[in-house]
Amino acid sequence: MVRTPVSRPIDVLHLGRDRVICAYEVDAVIVDPGPSSSVETLIDRLGPTEPRALLLTHIHLDHAGATGVLCRRYPNLKVYVHELGAPHLVDPSKLLTSAGRLYGDDMWELWGEVAPVPEERITALKGGETVEGFRVAYTPGHASHHVSYLHEESGDAYVGDVAGVRIPPYDHTIAPTPPPDIDVEAWLDSLHTLACWNPQTLRLTHFGQVTEVTDHLHRVRAALVSSADSARLDGEERFIARLEEGLGDATDLATVECFEQAAPPNQLYMGLARYWRKKAE
Repeated sequence: MVRTPVSRPIDVLHLGRDRVICAYEVDAVIVDPGPSSSVETLIDRLGPTEPRALLLTHIHLDHAGATGVLCRRYPNLKVYVHELGAPHLVDPSKLLTSAGRLYGDDMWELWGEVAPVPEERITALKGGETVEGFRVAYTPGHASHHVSYLHEESGDAYVGDVAGVRIPPYDHTIAPTPPPDIDVEAWLDSLHTLACWNPQTLRLTHFGQVTEVTDHLHRVRAALVSSADSARLDGEERFIARLEEGLGDATDLATVECFEQAAPPNQLYMGLARYWRKKAE
């Protein structure tokens, strides 16, 4: 009997908190390992499994920050990433400068070391490929270099941030919209791309497995459009207040803290405000 590889969610306990960042291991392939600040938790929970490949949905530090450190630890590790993100793994200086504008003095505590990745270890993707048993789709909107992965045997879709932030056990969903390259129209198209896969489940980095795929994608669309309208019409203070009211009404205090760690409300406003400024230009 042929064994179908099982997806193993790994909560990396970012800053010691559960339900914020989830890496996934499937047959020694890791999707989005998380940051170096929590890489020891990832390695510990992998146990005897030595990863052979990393599939990165995008290069934001909460998803891919540990990539260089893991490449140093595992000399045969292969890395897959969209072609627009690949140069910033080889030379992360621009990525760190951009992140530093958002996080300032908290960079090291939040993300830890961001080590360069040897260029020869990287396979650059465009979308449309099949790698390590996963179909690749280009899914921009949250980031211009975002891709998603469909595990063909299981029908599980690994969707990074494009399918939103949802903290179990609640269904409440928000669209993570940090700067610098939010594109609402492209994002809506990417959600359609995911729906066309007809996946059995969505595997979210923030956080965990979603089995009610159609309902969840509808919630992401609605959250994205509502947030974009609020950023355009309400201004920052009211945008953040509306977001926090929604979180408080739909979840509990501990879960609100998970949401705000995974997707800080002020950054969500900043990304959409920049989007509207660019549209006006």
